Amino acid sequence: MIAFINDHREAYGIEPICKVLPIAPSTYHDHVAKRLDPSRLSDRAKRDEALKIEVRRVFEDNFRVYGARKVWRQLRREGFTIARCTVERLMASLGLQGVIRGKPVRTTISDKSAACPLDHVNKAVPGVTAECALGLGLHLCGNLDRLRLRRLRDRRLRPSHRGLACLTNSTCGLRARCTGAGSP
Repeated sequence: MIAFINDHREAYGIEPICKVLPIAPSTYHDHVAKRLDPSRLSDRAKRDEALKIEVRRVFEDNFRVYGARKVWRQLRREGFTIARCTVERLMASLGLQGVIRGKPVRTTISDKSAACPLDHVNKAVPGVTAECALGLGLHLCGNLDRLRLRRLRDRRLRPSHRGLACLTNSTCGLRARCTGAGSP
């Protein structure tokens, strides 16, 4: 956001841009002042700047194969007192990553052109009329293998109501067909 404000401040001004963006003008001015005068940075930020140089040096000296754990151990051998999570955070901010053994993990990549799956929450339940289900706490039966119905209210799933139950309306014929239905 700071870069965007810097690019457009001549045309629109800082305060009008900050009104549109979710940032206070004082936050922008403080950030710019810290960039111009590094002595105004916090102690952690100052230490991070010094440690980033060391982390990058250790990473480069070891042929760019060390991960956060090995970089941390090497820094500790060299006399730096630094936490492992700090090394992980600094390596992530520098964009450094160690070599991974074996094949890299590839997660599922969705097809953007495919249609989205149907909404199962708004699925029509056979035997339930709209008048019967409207405004009620709808429960589905848990007779199926490992399916437990969660209480539906206002079209949202409520995980706190995990009991086996059916419709709370006694006039609906679905309650009689549920075996082992609990109370709503």
